[in-house]
Order: sequence, then structure tokens, then C-alpha cells
Amino acid sequence: MRIGLYPGTFDPLTLGHMDIITRACALVDRLVIGVAINRDKGPLFSLDERVAMVEGETAALSARTGVEIVVHPFENLLIDCARDVGAGVIIRGLRAVADFEYEFQMVGMNRALDDKIETVFLMADARRQAIASKLVKEIARLGGDVTKFVPAPINTALRDRFGPALSRDR
Repeated sequence: MRIGLYPGTFDPLTLGHMDIITRACALVDRLVIGVAINRDKGPLFSLDERVAMVEGETAALSARTGVEIVVHPFENLLIDCARDVGAGVIIRGLRAVADFEYEFQMVGMNRALDDKIETVFLMADARRQAIASKLVKEIARLGGDVTKFVPAPINTALRDRFGPALSRDR
């Protein structure tokens, strides 16, 4: 069985993430979505909320593709998480050259820690390359419309979090 691990904080889950998840399903039999606890980033949504968001948005995809999608919170090294879930491949999404520079360093370190686990990069769809969770949160916090960047339930969660300043009719 081909098992892939797609890690991230998913704070919040975006359409860019969903694009990578959808395309990763073509590569593996089981996709583990590793939701990083990462207290240093000070997430907007709790771990439980982020896990629920990912589970909610990937259930139909799993049914449609036949790929088992498992959401797995983790706080250890990425390579240890990959070992824990039996992943032979780590899937990473790239938006721009700046992403590649950071990811290139990560691959080197991960290969030094375990050279049996491969890393596969998937380029974000051109329509999704500008989407970054950090920017989505900032736009939402300032009352902007993020409906083009996140699934509808995530948009609702952002509106609920930031209050009535957010509106669908903006």
C-alpha cells in the first residue's frame, strides 16, 4: 500500500490545500494529512477545530476517489511522523520559488534522517498559487471576502471567529 503524508498546520484549510490533497490522492492508496500542533505559530483555530475542518472537507473526496484519507495530529519531527504512520512519501505543495528554497533545505535534512522516505513536490494550481493561510486570516480579520480562497464551511468558521464584520455580500 502506498502511504503518503501531507503535513501542515492548516490554519485554516484553504482551496490551495484542497488542490494538493486532491492531486495527492492520485499518487497514494492512503493519504495521511498531518495536522501540526505547532504552538509557536499561535494558530487561530484550535487543533481540534483544524482536525475537524480537514476531516469535514476530505470525507467526500475520500469516498469519490477510494483513497483512504486519515487526519493525524502531530507534534514531533516530520520524519518521525512519517515513520509513525508508515508513509513512504511526504507530499509538499509549492506556490513559489521562496517555498522551494525552504523545502529544499527540509528535504536535505529529512533525507539525512531517513533516506528511505521520499519527498514529492506538487505545484499549486495557477489559480491557487497566491493562497496562503496567513494571508487568508489577515484578509478575514480585516473584514475582507475570502470566499474565493477557502471552502464554504471554513469561510463560515472565519466569519464566526472574526464576527459580524465579515459578510458574504461584500
